[in-house]
This record gives sequence, C-alpha cells and structure tokens, in this order.
Amino acid sequence: MFIRNKFLNTGTFFLLLAFLLVSADNRYKSGSDDINAKMIVDHLFKSVENIKTLKYNLKLSERIEGKIDGTQSYIKLQVSPRKLYLYMLGPELIWIEGQNNGNALVNPKAFPYFNLNLNPYGSIMRKNQHHTIHEIGFEYMANLMKGIVKKSGDQFEKYFVYAGEEKWNNRTCYKIIISFPEFAYNYYTVLKGEDLVSIARKLKVSEYMILENNPKVKDYYGVKEGDQIKVPNAYAKLTIMLIDKQFMLPVSNKIFDDKGLFESYEYYNLQVNPKIADEEFTKSYKDYSF
Repeated sequence: MFIRNKFLNTGTFFLLLAFLLVSADNRYKSGSDDINAKMIVDHLFKSVENIKTLKYNLKLSERIEGKIDGTQSYIKLQVSPRKLYLYMLGPELIWIEGQNNGNALVNPKAFPYFNLNLNPYGSIMRKNQHHTIHEIGFEYMANLMKGIVKKSGDQFEKYFVYAGEEKWNNRTCYKIIISFPEFAYNYYTVLKGEDLVSIARKLKVSEYMILENNPKVKDYYGVKEGDQIKVPNAYAKLTIMLIDKQFMLPVSNKIFDDKGLFESYEYYNLQVNPKIADEEFTKSYKDYSF
C-alpha cells in the first residue's frame, strides 16, 4: 500500500527551484496582462466555496520519519452536512457528521477482521498520517492559502508567482508557485487547553511538522499550558501548485519545508458536484463490503 520515492538532496533542489522561480517570474512579466496569480487564487477560493460534492482518486505522498511514504485512495465527499466515504486499496471507511459519536466506521479488511469505530483524532487513525480525514477535500488547502495571502499583506506578488500553463494528466492547468523565504521555526508558549492540533489550526501550519520538530512531545496531545515548543511560521517554504483550468481547483500540490519535500497530493478523475445518492454513505451500499 505504501510507495517509496527518492528525491534530490535539499541544497541542489532549492538551487534548481530558485532558478525556476526567477524564470517563471520573467515569463509572467513578459507575457499577457489578462491573467495573473491574484486572479487565479481568488477564482480558486470561489471555486472551493461552490463545492457541494466531490468524487476523485487521490495519490498521496508524505514524509514520515524522514522517508516518503505513499498511498492511493478513492474518495466520495459531501460538504454539508459533511459525509465521507474513503477506500484505500483495501480498507474502507465512512464518516458522517453528527453520527456514530463522531467516530469513523472502518472496515480494515485485515486483522481483527470486523468493523471498527475509530476516533479520527485517535492514535490509530493518526499513526503515520500528516492529516485527519477532516482535512480531506479542498477547503483545508484553501484556508492555508488564505493564511499566506494574509501574511503577504500588500506584497502578494512577492509570495505568489504565476508560472504559465502546464499540461498535467492530460488537462490544462495554471501553475502557481508560492514561496515563503522567511520560513523558520519560532518558540511558542502553549496556552491553557491547547494541543498541537488546535495550535496548528490557529497558526495555519502543520501539526505533524510541529510534532516532528519537537522530539520530546510524544503525540498531538502531549503538551500542557506553559510548555515552550517550536512551531513553523508558515505551512511551507515552497509550494508548487497546478490548478485545473476547468474546475479552478488545485489538482497537484507539492509542498516543501526546510528539509525538502514534505508532502504531495495529486487528484485524478476529479468530479465536481456530481450527484451522490444518500445510500452511498451507508455501510449497506452495494459496492461496499462492510
């Protein structure tokens, strides 16, 4: 189920990307004036707001303990009320807002060979995962981008560069490069009632990145009021995003921190606002094996 990849060393990679950033910026300045990064990003935000349902295949790669692991899955999502079906080349799960005490119904298709009710924030479902099932879809990524837009203030063009059109998976996409050269780690004092997840949501950064850079913290809930922890000042140092020209949604996202590739997400067979019958979010649906 896991895919392992090898990547360029960090120094070589960022030299290459610096060259690409300059080249992309020059292409933009010498190109047409009828499109720019701000227009594309604003359109993306509106497209995300208009999503009611989604179906797609997802290829995911994440750096876990210094190595890139990958999975592939098929997803059906209803935004409101939120309903999710996820098939992971074997295991499958259903999660429905307001039902099952907030737990996901999981068919592991392996030991212990019966359905499980698991907390999406619990250690079993969070093990070796950057995100929970609640970040599935495009809203989470859009919110992270809004955080970068806010940080950029009146210097949007410093952080967001339109690098022209690019073909990906036989579809035409806009290429956006988001760079945050000020990326660094700062000390943060944990407030009463906070954990790594709530801190990450507040700061619009990755809770896994916080956990990874605080080896004395054993899990996402292993902090208390007054603790000093290291947190990144942005979600990423560099993001390379391909935005489908038809759907205006990011179908390829490659995200880098100070160590190199942190995670990537690729969306295939994307359907936006397809009709999904209510029974497709039930364990008795004919195509499932709960």
